[in-house]
Amino acid sequence: MRRVAVTGVGVLTALGESHGETWKGLLEGRSGIGPITSYDASSLSTRLAAELTDFVPNRYASRRSLRMTTHNDRLAIAGAALAVEDAGLDLAAAGYEPERAAVFVGGNKEISNPEHLLAGTLAARREDGVADLRLLGERASSAFYPLYFVEGLQSASLFHLSHAHGFKGANSYFHGTADAGATALARGFRSIRRGESDVVIAGGFDDASSWWVMSKMDGLGVLTTRNERGAGAFRPFDLDRSGSVLGEGAAFLVLEEWEAAQRRGAHVYAEFRGCATSQDPALVTPHQQGEPLAAAVRRALDEARIAVPDVGYVAAHGSATRLGDITEARALTSVFGTGSSTVASTVKPATGHLVAGAGALNAAVCALAIDGSAVPGTLNLERPDPECEGIEWVREEARELRVRSAVAIARGLEGQQVALVLSAPDGQA
Repeated sequence: MRRVAVTGVGVLTALGESHGETWKGLLEGRSGIGPITSYDASSLSTRLAAELTDFVPNRYASRRSLRMTTHNDRLAIAGAALAVEDAGLDLAAAGYEPERAAVFVGGNKEISNPEHLLAGTLAARREDGVADLRLLGERASSAFYPLYFVEGLQSASLFHLSHAHGFKGANSYFHGTADAGATALARGFRSIRRGESDVVIAGGFDDASSWWVMSKMDGLGVLTTRNERGAGAFRPFDLDRSGSVLGEGAAFLVLEEWEAAQRRGAHVYAEFRGCATSQDPALVTPHQQGEPLAAAVRRALDEARIAVPDVGYVAAHGSATRLGDITEARALTSVFGTGSSTVASTVKPATGHLVAGAGALNAAVCALAIDGSAVPGTLNLERPDPECEGIEWVREEARELRVRSAVAIARGLEGQQVALVLSAPDGQA
């Protein structure tokens, strides 16, 4: 089996428009969460989010491309561009064949730009206010934005990333929540490992703080309604937790076949060693001991051939829901044991829950922790829930730590469990 190197990290969060800015914010203990300002959120129960306030998409895409994309797609374009730039990657200069350069992305995109949807559907309203599909058919060509259906394609990001970077090989789009971006990375890992590809762009993205996503999630009972607490409302594993706060952004990695990365002198953040997935079929009430998640972690470590005691850090999911946090803590404790040297934290109180980008962000955090010999703290974890104890949580402040191996966790809204394993390159840590 071929080895897989992580050579580029592209991160876009409310903390900053690069992995360097985000990582600096995480280590400084800052949060990008605050009141929603990009639209009127007064009708929502949750009016907090981690928004990108200074994002300028034309830094990363042409005007022509922007006409065919949603804000969601633009986050993917930016995240991938940042990863490719960080890797210093040029396919021709590196000797890579475009047909062996792959793209795998995970997202949560569902519709075209909402304003285009609203403008078009109003054309189907009769004078008495009743919707009329015949009118919609007659007026659709003139009422809808000309590129409405093009911009609404779920997997449009695959085209834009391939077009921008010349990647013409294997590709897939994965739709979902936190599992989506992590699954895309797992697919990229396997593509190189098994000889299908030599270089991969993979990751996840989501405009989770947008009105469309917020309006969906607002009624599911997974978001906090403690708006008066501001950035302090998102409290994973804390006794006073009350749900998530969503954030927008992207996290992408450049993966390369190990020997090829060495030949071109690329900086290697980490080695991608293993991955595994499992499914918790009990949708409403997760497995009380978190066994499906524990099984995914164990299988990922087995594939990576890494012993449990050698794992220094876990980038936890940490959704701040009552059962979600308890079952995750129990799963991690069952794998690593009480009193082990393995520590865990979650960055979501700083970046917000990136939904489809959350699992990929955890993988990026693991790569940066290995490369930077530090792990971020879990903001707002002031009174750990006794039911979440067992594994050692890094609370509030970041910690200097030489990490030999790390595990990134992603949990989907409908029971999907993903674990990714990264380790230090030879001669490091």
